[in-house]
Formats: sequence, C-alpha cells, structure tokens
Amino acid sequence: MSAPSRQLAVLTLLCVPALLAANPAAAQEAPRVEGEARLLDAVVVTATRSEADPFEVPASIDSVDVEEALRLGASPAELLDGVPGVVARDRHNYAQDTQIAIRGFGARSTFGIRGVRLYTDGIPATQPDGQGQVSHFNLDSAARIEVLRGPFSALYGNASGGVIQLFTADGVQPSEWRVGAVGGSDGTLRGGVNFRGASDGFDANLDYSHFQTNGYRAHSRARRDSLNAKVGIELGNGGKLTLLGNVLRQPDTQDPLGLTWEQFQEDPHQTASPAIEFNTRKRASQAVGGAILDLPMSDRDALRIMGYGGTRAITQFLSIPQAPQEAPRHAGGVVDLDTGFSGTDLRWARRMELGGRPLEFSAGLAADRLDQRRRGFENFVGTTLGVIGRPRRDEGIDVRSFDQYAQLDWDLAERWRLLAGARHSKVRMEVDDDYIAPGNPDDSGRVEFSETTPVAGLMFRASEALHLYASYGRGFETPTITEVAYRADGGSGLAFDLQPATSDNTELGAKWRRGGLQAQLAWFETRSDDELAVATSGGGRTTYQNIGSSRRRGAEFAVDWSFANDWRLAFAYSHIDARFTSDLLGCSARCTSPDTPIESGARIPGVPRDDASLSLRWQPAQGWNAGVDASHSGDMVVNDFGTARAPGYTLFGAEAGYRWQSQVGALRAFVRVDNLADRDYVGSAIVNDGNGRYFEPGPGRSWLLGLEWRWREN
Repeated sequence: MSAPSRQLAVLTLLCVPALLAANPAAAQEAPRVEGEARLLDAVVVTATRSEADPFEVPASIDSVDVEEALRLGASPAELLDGVPGVVARDRHNYAQDTQIAIRGFGARSTFGIRGVRLYTDGIPATQPDGQGQVSHFNLDSAARIEVLRGPFSALYGNASGGVIQLFTADGVQPSEWRVGAVGGSDGTLRGGVNFRGASDGFDANLDYSHFQTNGYRAHSRARRDSLNAKVGIELGNGGKLTLLGNVLRQPDTQDPLGLTWEQFQEDPHQTASPAIEFNTRKRASQAVGGAILDLPMSDRDALRIMGYGGTRAITQFLSIPQAPQEAPRHAGGVVDLDTGFSGTDLRWARRMELGGRPLEFSAGLAADRLDQRRRGFENFVGTTLGVIGRPRRDEGIDVRSFDQYAQLDWDLAERWRLLAGARHSKVRMEVDDDYIAPGNPDDSGRVEFSETTPVAGLMFRASEALHLYASYGRGFETPTITEVAYRADGGSGLAFDLQPATSDNTELGAKWRRGGLQAQLAWFETRSDDELAVATSGGGRTTYQNIGSSRRRGAEFAVDWSFANDWRLAFAYSHIDARFTSDLLGCSARCTSPDTPIESGARIPGVPRDDASLSLRWQPAQGWNAGVDASHSGDMVVNDFGTARAPGYTLFGAEAGYRWQSQVGALRAFVRVDNLADRDYVGSAIVNDGNGRYFEPGPGRSWLLGLEWRWREN
C-alpha cells in the first residue's frame, strides 16, 4: 500500500469508533444536517427533465447542497469533491479555469471544459461545439449543483461524460439579506451581498460577489466580479415566467504557466520564466440573459419554452516565442475572441397511463448558435514582449446545432421502472477567413456532423431500501472549433477531416436508502471509436487526430450517513481504468507529424486511477461546529506515451466555526486550514504540453477565515 493510501486508511479507521458508537435508531430519525455541502435527496431534473427522486432513477445522479455550504464562496471544485466519478481540480491558475472530468471524459482539456455538458438554471454554459466553462457560476446565490454521469448524458446531445447543472435559489418570504466576507492566505479575499425576497406572486434572488487573490505562485494574481439575478413571476393557472441574468468581469488575470518535473522538484513555488518574459495573462468578460416560460396546458400537459442570449470576450497573451511566429500560417501569440451566442429549447410533456401504470412522455426541440470573431496577433513589437503586435489571424466562425429529442418514464410494474429516450443532433461549423496573405491562403470552409443517440435504463425495486438498475446509451462528441483550428499536416485550411467520437456506455448500479443512511454503487464501461487525441504539439499550437478506439472502465461507491443527530460521515471512491485500445502514432515534443508508436493498452493521460474523499463533521444548528476531511488522488500519466506522470497525493483539512442565532438573523464565523501537512503536490496537469511544462503545483498549507450575517425583514 502506498503512503497516500495508508494515510487515507488511517483517517477511515479514526472514523470507525464514531460509527460504532452511533445509535442506529437515532440514525434512522436524524434530521438533515445544516451548514455543509452534501449529497441529499433533493428533487432533480437532470435525467428525466421532470421532478424525480434520484433514488427512483436508473442512473447515477447526485445533488450537492451549496446553499448552506460552510465554506463561504467555495469553488466548484471544492463542492464537487464528494461526488464519485467526478475529478474537479481548482487549478489555482484562474487564467485557465477549473478542470473538470467525469469518468475520464474531459481530462485532456488544457483550458476550459469539454466532454461534459454544463448548465446554469437551464441555460447552456457549453457552446454547441462542446466547449464550456464554469467561471461565471455564481455559487453565493445557488441552491444546488446536480451531477448526472453515464449513459443518460446522451439525452443532452454533444456530451459523452456527463452533465453538471447549477440552480439558483428562489426568493423567500420574509425577505432575507446575506452579507459575507472571507479572507485567507496569498491575499485571498471573497465577499458578497445577496438579497432573496418574495411577495404577491413575485420572487427574486439578486447577488453581487467579488473574488481576488495574489496567487500561490508569482504572477498568478486574479480578480473576478460577478452579478447574478433570478426573478420569478407567477402568471396564474400554475404558469410561471423566470427571468435570468449574469454578468462576469475578469480583468488581466495572470497566468503562471506549468512547470517541468525538474522545476517542480527544485521549487514548486516558482513560476516559469516565459510567464514573466511575455507577461502571460487573460482578460475575460461575459453577459448572459435568458427567460423560461412554464405553462400548464391542461391537467395532463405542460409546455416549457426557454430562450437565452449573451456575449463573451476574451483576450489572452501566450508565451509563444518569436521564431515560430515567423511561419506564414502562424496565428500569433495573442488570442482575441468576441463571441455572441443564443439558443432556445421548446419542450412538451404529458402525464398519462399505459397498462394502468403512470407514464410521462416528453419531446422537444433545441437550437443553439455561436457567432465568433477570432483574431490573432503577434505578442511582440520589435524587442518588446507581451504586447499586441501585427495581426496574424481574422476569422468569422459560425457554429449551429439543432436537436430533436423524446423520452418516456414509465412505472411499468409495481417493482419495475423504465426510462428511455433518444436524441438526434446536428452540428454545423462554418469558417469565413478574412486574413489572406502570401503563404497564408483562404482557410474558409464548412463541415457538418450528425448523430442519433438512444438511451434506456431499467430499475428494479428489490425492496423499499434497495434499488437495482442497468442502463445503456450511445454518445458522441464533436471536435471543438479550437480542435479544428489547425491541420495536423501543417497545411492551409482547417482540420475539417476530424470526425466526432462515438461511444457505447453501459452501467450497472445499486442504491440503498434507509433513515439517515444512503449509499450507491455503480460499475460502468465506455467504449469509444474515433477518440480525439493529440497529433502534434509545438510552437504554441496543438493539432488533433482521430484514433481507432479507447475504453474507460471503472466503479464508483459513495456513502452518506447522518447519525447521532449532529454528526455526518461522507465517503466517495472512484476507480477508473482508461486506456487506448488500438495502436496509434503520437507526437514527441515539438514534432511536425505523429511519428512515435503508442501501443494498444497505454493509459489515457490526465485520468487518475483512484480518487477518494472522506469527511466527518459535527454540525449542530447553533453554537460550535467542526469537521475534518481527506482527499486522495492517484497517480496519472500526463502525456500519451506515459513517459511523464504526476504522482498521487493525499491531503487533509480541518475547520471549525460558531453560529449565533437571534430573532432577526444569524451570524456565522468559521476558520479552515487546507493541506495540513504542508505537502508539495501536483494539483492539476496540462496534458501533452508541447514544452513539457505539464505540472501545475497546488498550494501549501493555507487558511481561510470567514464571517456571514443573515437577517430577515419583519
């Protein structure tokens, strides 16, 4: 057993006496524990798009309660840490956003999130090409995050790994104000003001939040400001109009880049010299607005209409040296993107009976569009680096998707439940090249992808406490506009020869729930054809290729136990074996074409074999509270050849707090310490980095101190 595994086992054993001492009867009657992120029996909509208890759905679904999270302003990575099958890494590099993978999908993404569908209040945070981000997720106003894994993600179209949805809380009556601030290591400061109110068929949740940090390493300063609004208007006869808005501003976020293994061993605090020389940084802003209209058409029929639109602007300065930019077809070292996006979703649902058993059928249409102006500039003027130089790229990009879907949810017998559906998706990409110069011909072009993805799941209620299920789904994943940006052979034009990856997803699972104890176990296997992998990487650009096949196989286990009234134990463990299952050619550092054999059976990079989390909390409604936790991540290879890898690690944390309650409000205070052992570890990896700077260090021992005041109007 490795040292990290031994450490995790020790903490598990420390929790055993508390479990043995718990009163079973009290465990069955224990109320919900407040003040923490947790898996719970919340109503979810991810799999069925209707109100459903996750215990009754033949799929892996979890809901994380963020409204009462003890750590104010926690990141998505912290809140998703206890969900099995999900690897979420706070990169502590805010120029590259959170890194999220589900069952191995999305692990290769070097920036943003792909292979996983993202939503906020029903509005897609993933563009129609499959690229998304969570930087605008406003957690201070959120109620919960829902996570769907496995075959049923096919019901959401262009995604193979899963679906993550954030839901803003509704307004409340009487109206409530929340003011909070958190300060900590490395100049970290979080603060926010939140208002929630409701009156006469009208409710609102309005939030402003601010985040800033100097960063764990030099040249990693960041700042984010977020505004979020949700307004609900009751229309009578059960109808409701929900208006949504979100604004994000992230000015001049510094990028410290990754480190080589030698640099990490020498000093994980250091920053790569090109980050300083080129002043690598990113500026981003986004504004999104949307509306959802829920209309009951009869006592059996309901209609939902959703529409949204927004803009996103990004300017990013990279560390590409001057020499590679001399090539006529090079796009430069400054990326400038202006993006407009919009879409709509129309869904009809009917409740009826079939064979004397309840059945719900729904069908819908979804259309999304992305219009992007992509410009590139040299990142130097003369000998001055890190500035906007000559233009090297100017393209208009239009991506559209149009999907049709249908599904049914049928209690076909007293102990049996069937959930099935299908979705047909069509994605079209079109590029209009406005930068034509000697040696850089017209790169305009157009390509279209389409796929039909069926899915079905069957649940057997073995007893009131134990449910068993099996499910199968067909998924697909198109290349993103970033992945088609360059051809692997170095020629002119875009890589429109790339094909979508297709996958067959199988899952077997069991769910247990009794009193304050719930547990879940799932085995899964995904076999993919035409997997997208790196073809070449060097000179600031990465190209991609389709490979024969790959396989992701593993198991997940989670238990959540509220016992002895104020105690809660949560444990989650995932094991995944992710491998290429056909021979391929890869690209060693800075090669111009794939020339190095990679044999079938090689591990897929960026996917840890094992991932686990364990927490024990004592959380009374008032007075003192405390908790300890541990997280473990196994080792992972960071390039296709398996010649470089990030070692596994186990981290420990502890927190304590106090809650004062009065007739008009409550004051919460807490202190938290992370990485108690002050361990050096690789927090995240830049997979297949062309410069060998794969490793992004995690912070050493760090602390947070927070206060929040909540009061309600009389």
